[in-house]
Amino acid sequence: MATKGRELNRKRILCVGASPALQRVMIFQALTIDAVNRAKATYDGIAGKSVNVAKVLKSLGENPVAVGFAGGEHGTSLVNQLKARKIATNFVSVQALTRQCVTVIDETKEMVTELVEETQPVSPADYETLLAIVRKKAAQSQAIILSGTLTPGGPVDFYRRCARLANVAGAFSVVDAQGPALRQALETKPGVIKPNRSELAATVGHPLPHDSGIRAAMRKLNERGAQRVVVTAGKAPTLAYDGRFIWRINNPVIRAVNPIGSGDAFTAGLVWRLLKGDDLGEACRWAAAVGAANALTILAGEIDLGEVEKLAKKVVVERVD
Repeated sequence: MATKGRELNRKRILCVGASPALQRVMIFQALTIDAVNRAKATYDGIAGKSVNVAKVLKSLGENPVAVGFAGGEHGTSLVNQLKARKIATNFVSVQALTRQCVTVIDETKEMVTELVEETQPVSPADYETLLAIVRKKAAQSQAIILSGTLTPGGPVDFYRRCARLANVAGAFSVVDAQGPALRQALETKPGVIKPNRSELAATVGHPLPHDSGIRAAMRKLNERGAQRVVVTAGKAPTLAYDGRFIWRINNPVIRAVNPIGSGDAFTAGLVWRLLKGDDLGEACRWAAAVGAANALTILAGEIDLGEVEKLAKKVVVERVD
């Protein structure tokens, strides 16, 4: 029985992030700037990149563990809501209040506006405590997903150190970040990096207006250590590179309700399928379907598995020479 227990624990997927949030979605029939607007409906939930990833993985039947920072009554609410979803947690209690972000949906114009509250700084000791949690959980994890921005003044080598712990534990590492944090993580040869187009440009240090430049940047980051590079682009096709082949993944055509969190849902879907043994192109097919399913819901990180299965049939994956 003890051996079976260890095998079960090993299937956990550790979701690490420094900037979780409470999330409020407010829906207006029509939004007028510089005027009083009354929402026709309001929905409250939890979000932040790593939290969205954990929620989606749970919906896909996986066993995620969410870790990060939680502060004040907002932090307590965040952790309680994760537990209510039967998602395992191990958050560091910090003085900084967990942020709250607001999504505003204008139904008439079919426009979605995200109002982001920035995270507050936490102490270096808080990061060391979180790193100790990652170290402890890594041995029980099949994969470790590192996603989102660090807190202001946070150690830029944090994701690199976490990815090294993944390597030591034999866990699959995924980095969804940008800039110095991503560049440092490349030293660990992560299994996947997943920036979007603007994040990729921020990482290589120059604009990438054309696909040719994006493909060149993907090859460059692969040469610098990333085993697989996946670059999302909202409604536009995703590009993926595994050191041999480049794939273009064309998303299914949908009428989005709220696209916020679709990139995080894509990450969750990608890891879900890679761990099942799919090659990168096929894994991205399912990841695109998961991302699209997220956009059909009001709150970020909420998907319906039946929708994912239907949408996967509409995703077109093609090899790019």
